Amino acid sequence: MLSKKTKYGIKALTYLARHKDNQPVQIGVIAENENISQKFLESILLTLRKNGFLGSKKGKGGGYYLRKDPKDIQMAAIMRILEGPIAMVPCVSLNFYEKCDDCPDETLCAVHNLMIEVRDSTLNIFNNKSLADLI
Repeated sequence: MLSKKTKYGIKALTYLARHKDNQPVQIGVIAENENISQKFLESILLTLRKNGFLGSKKGKGGGYYLRKDPKDIQMAAIMRILEGPIAMVPCVSLNFYEKCDDCPDETLCAVHNLMIEVRDSTLNIFNNKSLADLI
């Protein structure tokens, strides 16, 4: 299930992407327009800023803005930053792999093989969707 953090992060990014002039937008404006708690949104936007998706400007006329063109922001990257591994189980994760304690042979494991298909299908969607596609 998608966490609220990720859902709100995507909503905030799409809100910023719709502002063609790329001028900074105050957190309060985003929070009000997207119906997100401002305090929770601050944490999400800080994470996105630390990972290079957003820039920020302090003072009058300040706020957050996109550092990249929306077409260059892939959903897979956003998901990994906000949600963590895309795979549903760690034994099929490409970036966060961990062997399952209860599985003696991954190649014979029905769950492992099914989850590889799920991961690949999900990655196909996330890798082929950008922030621009959502606006």
